[in-house]
Amino acid sequence: MIVVEDLAKKFDDFTAVQGINLNVAPGQILALLGPNGAGKTTTVRMLTSILRPTRGRASVAGYDVVTQARQVRASVGVLTEHHGLYNRMNAAEYLDFYRQLYGVDRQTANLRINELLERFGLASAAKKRLGEYSKGMRQKLALVRAMLHNPPVLLLDEPTSAMDPESARVVRDAILGLRSQDVTIVLCTHNLVEAEELADIVAIIRRGSIIYDGSINGLKRTLLGPLEFEARLAAAAADWQPDPWPQGVTLSGRGEDWMRFIVESPQEANPTLLNQMTASGLKVVSFQEVTHSLEMAYLEAVSRYAGEMDV
Repeated sequence: MIVVEDLAKKFDDFTAVQGINLNVAPGQILALLGPNGAGKTTTVRMLTSILRPTRGRASVAGYDVVTQARQVRASVGVLTEHHGLYNRMNAAEYLDFYRQLYGVDRQTANLRINELLERFGLASAAKKRLGEYSKGMRQKLALVRAMLHNPPVLLLDEPTSAMDPESARVVRDAILGLRSQDVTIVLCTHNLVEAEELADIVAIIRRGSIIYDGSINGLKRTLLGPLEFEARLAAAAADWQPDPWPQGVTLSGRGEDWMRFIVESPQEANPTLLNQMTASGLKVVSFQEVTHSLEMAYLEAVSRYAGEMDV
């Protein structure tokens, strides 16, 4: 649904994006991560045919972002950092204005608008002027606008910023629901907990270059090492060890009533390890993966590539 090949953008002597490659399938959610000024916004603007690339090519929903810009713009819904709401309009007027820009017939659009306003808790405020909306309400209305014409691709910049936890949950559930409809989403966010919940794949961009793209679990394994599992025991077992050790398992730490193991192939090694523990009389209370967060992996990626990128 989104294909990017060697995409670059220069502004005079400044290179904002340099040679990035991406491939996002229908229904996938890509979290585009990176510090401020890394090139995320410039990338999104090229994908929406607002900026013309200096080099490379990209297609969105099958359309080239340079030669088929009008079709690209009709195929994407965009939530930007600055919403561009017209404060003197009410929500119904504002969305009808965009309905006309998108070329959606009034009857179809009204059904869609009513459904979206209800979903995001804005139905009762449809006649209120947008200048009276709170920050969270403005954010949700901008998201409704992006989804109004039922586009196959959504590009969302910080979709839950300024929202209370309940509203943010509604938006995240809506984003997850779009996955089952084969809507492709690019999510730019600094909320790494949110990114980990929503995204299928991530791309980390720094100084205009992608330093990692792939699955979240792949990122964690690449940067934080193999999977680690912890066994909690009902009684002390300070000296116990498996005999023989399952292949690909090493002890990484132990306490009076716990042990941690690095496991290269959990599906193969963990059943053997657990059988050995119970057969030797150990009472295993729990055996679970030691979770490494996306935040830990992201910070490691940025730190690891800092020196290389700054040379």
